[in-house]
Amino acid sequence: MKIAVTLENGQVFQHFGHTRTFLIAQTQGDSFTASVLDAQGSGHGALAGLLKANGVQVLICGGIGGGAKAALQEAGIELVAGASGDAQEQVRAYLAGTLKHDPAVACTHHGHAQEGHDCGGHVHGEHTCGGHTSGGRPHEGGSRGEC
Repeated sequence: MKIAVTLENGQVFQHFGHTRTFLIAQTQGDSFTASVLDAQGSGHGALAGLLKANGVQVLICGGIGGGAKAALQEAGIELVAGASGDAQEQVRAYLAGTLKHDPAVACTHHGHAQEGHDCGGHVHGEHTCGGHTSGGRPHEGGSRGEC
């Protein structure tokens, strides 16, 4: 089985849609060999396809939005969201059966006010984004999907 983990400096990267590299763990029983996959500038929508094309069956990540969750589901990739810490330790926890998916995880990369920030084809201020806030205030407006 191939397991991908969003990766930055050896840690689980917390925003799936901005992931630049993935740890790829090729499992053999309860052990694995690790390599790194460059996301090649892929964004929110393309990452699920990139993982599928590379034979990934499980994704371990931190934060992830609804659109990305749907894309992974459509690609047949099992999602384990809400992880943090050392990427290889998270793979070990998954293999041991102790890493659990947190279905309440939402797009959480907005601890800042950044007008015009593009998040997978929509611009903030035009949607609700998983109930999070930007610059201390909730996003307002019609729904065009989650991050």
